[in-house]
Amino acid sequence: QVQLVESGGGLVQPGGSLRLSCAASGSSLDYYAIGWFRQAPGKEREFVAAINWSGGSTSYADSVKGRFTISRVYAKSTLYLQMNSLKPEDTAVYYCAAGIAGSYDYWGQGTQVTVSS
Repeated sequence: QVQLVESGGGLVQPGGSLRLSCAASGSSLDYYAIGWFRQAPGKEREFVAAINWSGGSTSYADSVKGRFTISRVYAKSTLYLQMNSLKPEDTAVYYCAAGIAGSYDYWGQGTQVTVSS
């Protein structure tokens, strides 16, 4: 079992930055990939970025490449999503999730990100 708690969401103007955090607890994460997903009103949940917890390899959705950076502090079991050059279309509830072999079985409660002037 893995427990995930997100924080760091809020209201930001277009072009601004936010950093989301996800604190993980429970089972060892060494065999997991940890990802960020988001869901905007009226839309399906979509993949944003993921990181292999032990090796650190990363992947990103095309829509956020070059603007968002996923990272983790292994010793703190904490995942981050640094979001720069934010756009109104980045507005969504952001979730972190943990899974193995592409199946994300554990999810946080989500944190709201609103990009608006």
